[in-house]
Amino acid sequence: MAETENALHKIDSLVEEAPAKKDHRRKSSLAPDVKNTIDLEKEGTKIEIAPETQKLNWKINTSPGTLDEKDVLKKPLCMPKVKKMDLHFRLGLTVTARNLKGVTIKDALDAIHKQFKKKADDELDDPILAGFEWDPEENYHQFIVHLKKQGASQPSKKKKKGGADE
Repeated sequence: MAETENALHKIDSLVEEAPAKKDHRRKSSLAPDVKNTIDLEKEGTKIEIAPETQKLNWKINTSPGTLDEKDVLKKPLCMPKVKKMDLHFRLGLTVTARNLKGVTIKDALDAIHKQFKKKADDELDDPILAGFEWDPEENYHQFIVHLKKQGASQPSKKKKKGGADE
């Protein structure tokens, strides 16, 4: 009988500690060069916004996929790359762009578009994205979104008609 008692060993979860849990996060989803804004603030790192964002002339209620320069969408929104960035509008609205591999310009435009896609053109005072501004004094963890009334003039595709009324 003594042999049976030694062979069977019961673990009581209240008495003995269970083995430590392994980290559940997949390492493949974490990019080594992507930072958290909290860590960047502690280090005092300056964030540089991609200059391409100011030349997009993108209408905020249209899909980012309609942009002519599709290669710009893949570029990081800022350097160093961050996991998430809050995008703050003058009227008080804040949207968040997220990407564990680094927020791209497309991620930011998608976050903005999600808020404005149901708005008609005449409902928007300033429908064109003018760019982003980072003011670490005001809020280190957000970019201020600047909008404007109209984009840069695009080359006209209208053909002149030759007619009697000229």
